[in-house]
Parts: sequence; structure tokens; C-alpha cells
Amino acid sequence: MEKILAVIRIRGNTGIRGSMKDTMRMLRLTRVNHCTLFEATAQNLGMIKKCKDYVTWGEVDKATLSKLLEKRGRIGQRKLDGKDLEELKIKSFDELADAVLSGSLLLKNSKIKQVFRLHPPRKGHKSTKEYFPRGSLGNRREKINEIIGRMV
Repeated sequence: MEKILAVIRIRGNTGIRGSMKDTMRMLRLTRVNHCTLFEATAQNLGMIKKCKDYVTWGEVDKATLSKLLEKRGRIGQRKLDGKDLEELKIKSFDELADAVLSGSLLLKNSKIKQVFRLHPPRKGHKSTKEYFPRGSLGNRREKINEIIGRMV
């Protein structure tokens, strides 16, 4: 199973090229502070690297993914809750996070929305124009869990 990457949009649409807008739409990152999950395939990494000036990404861990699904997971207009987990035959959000990380449950095949709408990070971004570690853009590797924790 491939690693699961969390991708968060940091910058807006102003001055963005049309091809970049299309790539962002394919990544389901239409607005600032939206987060999506992807497998680390060559195709997905190519699209993410094309948008490196607008997004940050990294490998998400189980605890952070569990918290993200619990606090920001949605089915339609309502929050993800215990009844929805029962329908999926899953007991807890930790178990749901395990299923997503192992690849046994794909969000696109379930009713769970693939886009997580996050708050701006507590204590703000370092810079929305510079790359990590001096700013907020680019590949954060395992440090993505820290910023997701500040945004949930």
C-alpha cells in the first residue's frame, strides 16, 4: 500500500494560471484551507509538485487522521458520527483511520466527503510565500501532522 499524503491549500486564486487552476480542481483544492488525502502515486505526486507554490503536503499519521475524520469528516451537510461508522461496520474513528491508511477503505468509494474544510492555523503561517521550513509551502513530510493539529 502506498503512503497516504495530506495536501492543504495555503494560497488563493489571485494571479493563478488556468492550467494550475485545473490541476487544483483535479486535486479538489478549490479554496484556501481545504485539505484532501491522496495515495503517494507518481501521478498524484506530479500534480502536487506542479502546485507546490500554492499547497503544502506530507505523510499523515494515524492519530492525526483519526482526529481529522472525527472533527472535520462530513457526509453530505452533516458531521460524521457513530451511526455512519456502524453503517461502514467500523467501531471507532481510530479504526476508520487504520482502514484508510491500510487502503481497505477508500474515501471515494464511501459516502464520506473527500475534502476537509479546516480553520486557519492557530498562531498563523510563518509565510505563505516561502517554502518549508522558513514558510508554509512545499513538502513537510511528517511535520504536516503538526499544522493539521493546529488547523482542526
